Amino acid sequence: MELKEGDKVTIVIGRASGLGVMVLVNEQLEGLIYRNEIFQALKEGDRMEAYVKKIREDGKLDISLQPQGFRNTIEQNCKTILDKLKENNGFLGLTDKSKPGYIARDLQMSKKSFKSAIGVLYRQKKIVLKDDGILLNNE
Repeated sequence: MELKEGDKVTIVIGRASGLGVMVLVNEQLEGLIYRNEIFQALKEGDRMEAYVKKIREDGKLDISLQPQGFRNTIEQNCKTILDKLKENNGFLGLTDKSKPGYIARDLQMSKKSFKSAIGVLYRQKKIVLKDDGILLNNE
């Protein structure tokens, strides 16, 4: 099986290691999701879709739960934020000053991804930035 960076794959969650979580990729290759890239609960044995982030020289794979490439991730992150705003009556109590753990807990994304997405949504005039959070712009 010939894989390249960015390919969508099926993974089975394995054991946790010091670096992150080991995974079985397409039922035949070893991969790793680094701890700093995990924004959701993962349980050993769970099966899910993921993406090849990097193919290492030793043949092992670095795996991401998010699609790779700015356009792919930014569109999904914007949708996630808008959906969460709609679920919460148009307000989300997160800002660019929020702790990374709160952003990961509520939105399953990194603080960097969150800040990029709110920047796009703000420029598109879909949100209003407040000191205590984000408002959905209903204009």
